Amino acid sequence: MYFSLATALTVVGIWLSLFDRLFIWGTGQFVLAVAFLQWFILLHEAGHRTLFRSKTLNTAAGHLAGLLSGFPYSSWTLIHFRHHKWTGWQDMDATTASLVPRPLRKWEQNVINFCWKSWIPLFSLIYRINNYWNYPRVVQYTRLHEQRKKVARDILVLLVAYVSLILIIGPSTFLQIFGLAFLITLVMQEVILLSQHTHIPTNVSEGKPVRPFPPLEQEVYTRSLRFPAWVSSFVLMHFDAHELHHMYVHVPGYNLRKISYKTHNEVNWWTWIKGSKRLSGVSFLFDDRTRTGFEL
Repeated sequence: MYFSLATALTVVGIWLSLFDRLFIWGTGQFVLAVAFLQWFILLHEAGHRTLFRSKTLNTAAGHLAGLLSGFPYSSWTLIHFRHHKWTGWQDMDATTASLVPRPLRKWEQNVINFCWKSWIPLFSLIYRINNYWNYPRVVQYTRLHEQRKKVARDILVLLVAYVSLILIIGPSTFLQIFGLAFLITLVMQEVILLSQHTHIPTNVSEGKPVRPFPPLEQEVYTRSLRFPAWVSSFVLMHFDAHELHHMYVHVPGYNLRKISYKTHNEVNWWTWIKGSKRLSGVSFLFDDRTRTGFEL
């Protein structure tokens, strides 16, 4: 059902985006942005093999979802599995290692603060490129030659696919159909992604041997957003229930809210946006609530 919904939204969004009338085109861009967000969530589910019962269907759906959301599938599975293993250890988790507090140059602070206040999805873009497209960085997390080959293959296949599409339909048509929609979906994803683990007290191993936290102990290092029920269910497949996902990682997203457990770090989505945007970008990304007093 979710796979069919994302497919339908993609087709409708592309069709509407081909119109020259501004309102119809804008509607198509928003529909397509939502579709891209759903493909990202489907990628997440397929990577956990919780979208379908069949491993083959999950792998096929994962590759297609990766193509339509901008993530090489093999990079995604490698980095995301490491994320779940090392949640709670900021420098061991590949997705949070770049946010370990460090001295920042003045220009870096200015860029981060400006983009954060202006809703420019800098983090969402860097998260995507650095964690999943940066081949040397991705493969440092595996010694398996076969896995490294899969990462290289998927990055290359997606690059060829995107370049081929641009050459076939032309750069201007490509931007007309996908440009604004991709920007909108980056903004949407940034709201969700940065809510999940940022500005939460966590640990830094500093190179010392440490043990991973088991799933049921990861709740304290995770935050959930609370959207309206229909958004959470039909649009996000309960991807916003991030604490439950980390605690019960093998439960499909569409069943997460059936778990009778009230999580401790869930916050209303609009309350979180307003509160987090009151902080500077540098403070939000590199500090935590024990140092800033930011509580929701």
